[in-house]
Amino acid sequence: MSDLLREIEVLLPPAVAYDEFARYRALLEAAGLQPGQADFVHLRKRSIDARGRQPLVRLRADIYQTPPPTDLFGPWFQYPDVSRARRSVIIVGAGSAGLFAALRCIELGLKPIVLERGKDVRTRRRDLAALNKEHLVNPDSNYCFGEGGAGTYSDGKLYTRATKRGDVGRILRLLVQHGATPDILVDAHPHIGTNKLPYVVAALRESILQAGGEVRFDTRVDDLILENNHLRGVVTASGEALEADAVILATGHSARDIYELLHRRGVLIEAKPFALGVRVEHQQALIDRAQYRLSERGDLPAASYSLVHQTQVQGRQRGVFSFCMCPGGFIVPSATAPGEVVVNGMSPSRRDSRFANSGIVAAIELEDMDLRQHGALAGLRLQQQIEQRACRLAGNTQLAPAQRLGDFLKGNVSAELLETSYQPGLVPVAMDEVLGNNLAERLRQGFRNFGQKIPGYATNAAQIVGVESRTSSPVRIPRDRDTLQHPEVRGLFPCGEGAGYAGGIVSAAMDGERCAEAALAAIAAK
Repeated sequence: MSDLLREIEVLLPPAVAYDEFARYRALLEAAGLQPGQADFVHLRKRSIDARGRQPLVRLRADIYQTPPPTDLFGPWFQYPDVSRARRSVIIVGAGSAGLFAALRCIELGLKPIVLERGKDVRTRRRDLAALNKEHLVNPDSNYCFGEGGAGTYSDGKLYTRATKRGDVGRILRLLVQHGATPDILVDAHPHIGTNKLPYVVAALRESILQAGGEVRFDTRVDDLILENNHLRGVVTASGEALEADAVILATGHSARDIYELLHRRGVLIEAKPFALGVRVEHQQALIDRAQYRLSERGDLPAASYSLVHQTQVQGRQRGVFSFCMCPGGFIVPSATAPGEVVVNGMSPSRRDSRFANSGIVAAIELEDMDLRQHGALAGLRLQQQIEQRACRLAGNTQLAPAQRLGDFLKGNVSAELLETSYQPGLVPVAMDEVLGNNLAERLRQGFRNFGQKIPGYATNAAQIVGVESRTSSPVRIPRDRDTLQHPEVRGLFPCGEGAGYAGGIVSAAMDGERCAEAALAAIAAK
């Protein structure tokens, strides 16, 4: 039996906090213990406290006299064999929501059949390379589509505020069980990294297959099997009809053809607010100096930021805020169809790029959209118009329109641009022409405010790159609050970010688990 001696919380210099031996000695000293009096120090939480003159690392830890229980982080999950299960669930999409829905189905004794329009996580890399180097957009395999979804190759941040939607710790433990670093259980803002997440995703798939579930790649859903407002299954692009006891729709925020399909088949969908804007890119050293107030960050991780400002344009107040900030990261091309330019951000696990980037976006409310002609698809059409305009103004390739930030604030076209992490390359463009005057003015107000908060932020030492338009889905697929089924179509469980009920890897995973549980409840009630 392990003996817990102390539970402590301390502030340590970074050089001590990030050195395992020095940290052990410092924690023992803070607990009033000598080496040899405690065999094991277990970190509970780690965060940066940069409010004082010198940044410190806040640690919460448990100190044990003997080795602690092996299940300190909770038990590993065991999956039963569902290969011959009587009940099955079709899951459309192998992103975070879809994969975790599949694993939860297995735990509940249901056989999941996962249909993914894109390729497996390894093969998908070839299409990303073609997108970056040759400007070739594969509509079924890109930064948004393919095994693991949009999160796999565009960062892997795991921070969520959606703690009431499920067990965040359970999702993190599952990720660790499948190969993620245990640090994600400790860090205040956990992050796997786009270089490591593909291996975790492949391990999740392997768990599904070993338990008797199915995962089919290159399998796009093109139609629904609807009978008397009951979804009995789907039809794939090859013409194959697949039926199951329930369908979980977890297609992500960029599967526009699914929204078009639902609209065409008379399945209720709704326009919803979302956000539009740009990526801003700085030298990481500038952000480090501003946030840590040090000439060199030393042992500290690459600094991040979170910014928000309320703007006023033509009598309408809208928030402008940072989104998916990527310290030590890269800007990547995230178009899902030829003829559009979309950008996103990602960071490798070490966050060691010389660049920092973040989405800076403005809220788009329903009254900002022209609903008369496009109805539920109004936001989607607005996204398309701006993405296609960005592509056209930048030369009809994956070159992205860009402007130095100081020039954007003054209304000047940049004579030259800065070095960038965006591999396809940049073209100087007046971003007002891409975004439109109202959205551009909102962003200007936001950037001016952010420049007051972070020294050097809103100058020509930074540049903005367009467009950041896939922050979330502009369409909601409604569902009943209790049953999680579509209010008009039985057997359809809208799920995750694409349905409007999640906003990242962890919240989507939790929503996937909830939909699996709801599917079982509906099946059992038949």
